[in-house]
Amino acid sequence: MAIAVGKLSIVVILAALVICGFGELGVCIRDVGSIRMATRRGPVLGGISDLKGGENSVEIESLARFAVQEHNKNQNSLLTFGRVVKAKQQVVAGMMYYLTLEAMDTGKKKLYEAKVWVKPWMNFKQLQEFKHACEGRGSSVTSSDLVRKQGH
Repeated sequence: MAIAVGKLSIVVILAALVICGFGELGVCIRDVGSIRMATRRGPVLGGISDLKGGENSVEIESLARFAVQEHNKNQNSLLTFGRVVKAKQQVVAGMMYYLTLEAMDTGKKKLYEAKVWVKPWMNFKQLQEFKHACEGRGSSVTSSDLVRKQGH
């Protein structure tokens, strides 16, 4: 009898996983018959996701300032950090941040894209890429990203 109940439990859990999905990492509750399962939706491993509102966080601003400082050091440049326009993240061996930022270059505001790799458990932070936003394939920044919100 105990074996039959154990097998039934496994079948119910597997059915719940199939119904709710295996890869969800944030909170989602689905009711199907008597199966109710809470899962989490969040960053997908390896996928790049937007940090809506995250561009205003202290952590993201700190990473953007770090990117400008590292660029200045590596390129003997004198950019001055302005603000973060857009931020995305990707789960890697740590976290990769894709930042679109505004900086002053010889008195003119310009947009730059920076890629910063962070492994907090190792106290590791490295600038992977820093370029003018118009270089390469074009920028992912829209005109709505450039509008400064009231109070900021």
